[in-house]
Amino acid sequence: MSGGESVNLSAITMSPHVGSHADAPLHVRDGGAASDALPVAAFLGQTQVLGVEGPPRDLDVDEILPRLPRGTTRVLLRTGVSIAGGLFPTDWPALTVAAAQSMVASGVILLGVDAPSVDRRTSKSLAVHHALFGGGACVLENLDLSGVVDGIYELIAPPLRIAGLDAAPVRALLRPLVTPPARR
Repeated sequence: MSGGESVNLSAITMSPHVGSHADAPLHVRDGGAASDALPVAAFLGQTQVLGVEGPPRDLDVDEILPRLPRGTTRVLLRTGVSIAGGLFPTDWPALTVAAAQSMVASGVILLGVDAPSVDRRTSKSLAVHHALFGGGACVLENLDLSGVVDGIYELIAPPLRIAGLDAAPVRALLRPLVTPPARR
């Protein structure tokens, strides 16, 4: 090379659970499918964003399912508790196992949250992960949904295809499909 041209090479070392990411069944189940086996189609398409802000609590079936339009297959829950501000929260709202099972039974193939996990922070069994994966659904975590109002969007968030991981980074994008109401 001549004339001061240069080549820059970077390297990163990180957990795939840092930032927005898709969990794989391998995360909670030895021998489960790894991130490179996640179905890309689950991370692309029409998505319902629902606000569930409020105190950390268990979100039961009655709080979620009546708010989902019939035929909803992808749901992003805006808890208002995320790591986007740089701090790991002490707790957050999360689905009960019954709510997760009901969502999967109703046809939901993807659940995403702005919180660090679809399970509560104190969970040792990660039962909501198990319920979602057991029903064939996919999981997105650590989304930045600040400023996103309830509504229907197009989700574009394919997981990075790296073989053998228990999670994969995503760059999640939302495009409004229906003009959402103004946030109060």
